[in-house]
Amino acid sequence: MRSLEAARETCESFLPGLLDQLSGTPLEELEAPKNPALDHFRTAGGPGLVIPKTYGGAGADPLQALAVVQALASRAPSLAIATTMHHFSVATLFTLADSIQSSGMEWALLEGIAEQRLLVASGFAEGRPGRGILSPMMSASKADGGYVINGSKKPCSLSHSMDLLTASVALPTDSGEPRMAVLLIPRQTDGISVHPFWGSRTLAGAESDEVRLTDVFVDEQLLMRTEPEGDAGNLDDLQTVGLIWFELLISACYLGIVSGLVERVVDGRRGSDSDRARVLTRLETAALLLAGTARMIRDGETGNAALARTLVARYAAQDALGDALNQAVELLGGTAFMSSSDVAYLAGAAHGLSFHPPSRSSFTGPYLDHVAGHPLRLT
Repeated sequence: MRSLEAARETCESFLPGLLDQLSGTPLEELEAPKNPALDHFRTAGGPGLVIPKTYGGAGADPLQALAVVQALASRAPSLAIATTMHHFSVATLFTLADSIQSSGMEWALLEGIAEQRLLVASGFAEGRPGRGILSPMMSASKADGGYVINGSKKPCSLSHSMDLLTASVALPTDSGEPRMAVLLIPRQTDGISVHPFWGSRTLAGAESDEVRLTDVFVDEQLLMRTEPEGDAGNLDDLQTVGLIWFELLISACYLGIVSGLVERVVDGRRGSDSDRARVLTRLETAALLLAGTARMIRDGETGNAALARTLVARYAAQDALGDALNQAVELLGGTAFMSSSDVAYLAGAAHGLSFHPPSRSSFTGPYLDHVAGHPLRLT
């Protein structure tokens, strides 16, 4: 499979030796809690992957990041899922560093993440039905020099291995209307605790447990306010860029998982030539849709319309990957399914894209309004 091999070559160029380390460990071990994959990722320099070279990172552009995540997911799905949350948070930081809202602190943070190979957990994307992707999960009360934060995030990937936590929070204002902000706090801060939440064996290696904040003091300098230009529900540039990166990279994870199954079909010459061509066509459809999104980000298209196109590509890729998955499992046959747990595991994990926000139903109405000329709103 040339596309997967190309993705692996890109991964090797940025994270030398990581794929070989992963391939030398059984999938069942890589997907278990407390697996060695995250340590391998740190050692290979993974935390700095998408951080621009200006800030000491590897400077992978969106197309290269897409390839790296796909390659990692084909070998270690939980690692790809967990570290996507890191990359999404980092992308938000360097977007803020380049914006007029920047305090200058973001430069030092990015350099520290790259140099010290720190992992950043994300408290943004919610998996709870009926709740908006941008709805803050944390509450804040004013204190001398900052705010006291309370709340929890579940699931929160990298909950056990994180060095820093980012999350959205609603800040009180004199007008009574809460103002959304992004907080960034070290894991060792008093009041942060981790509690069991993820009960499934599938993707257990992503460490998606509950992170609680109980009376956590956050200095004013560690809060980054967002500036909505319209009423509640509209997205500012910072949020929009973050969501586009999230949708691209989380979709890349499932592209990689399904690629791993299709690779088994191709290498084993399962089915006829036309059978294999059909499953490859659906897989490549998803890959091309996501590559288009990556080029859009690379070319600087990150506004409201770009987010709408990103979500259209994500749902279309989700459908194509579902078709490829079903065809691959059928072609691999019952013997492959019964003789190893890998096929069943990957097939189960590959369904996870549909659980990541925003849900298709929550997007459809806002998208139709957007096509009609109104701002895109995700509520």
